[in-house]
Amino acid sequence: MAAPKGNTFSSTDNRLWANTLRRAVLQGNAEKLRRIAERLIDKAADGDIAAMKELGDRLDGKAAQAIALTGEDGGSVKFEVIERRIVNPSN
Repeated sequence: MAAPKGNTFSSTDNRLWANTLRRAVLQGNAEKLRRIAERLIDKAADGDIAAMKELGDRLDGKAAQAIALTGEDGGSVKFEVIERRIVNPSN
């Protein structure tokens, strides 16, 4: 799902960390990045919960956040129709 029009938080121009890593890999540091990935995998295999979560997020994507919508005091949400009428003062 794409970000809403006008939302630049997820644009590639604002992804400094990802862009810096990409440049490092393109400049011949791919072996370092591979060693980092292997260490992350090793930590996850050793039971490091943060490493497991990072791998899961990278491989499967982050889990969708659940949002509960309730009205006052936890009851149902009430919707109201607001109507706007343009009145001609000469009538």
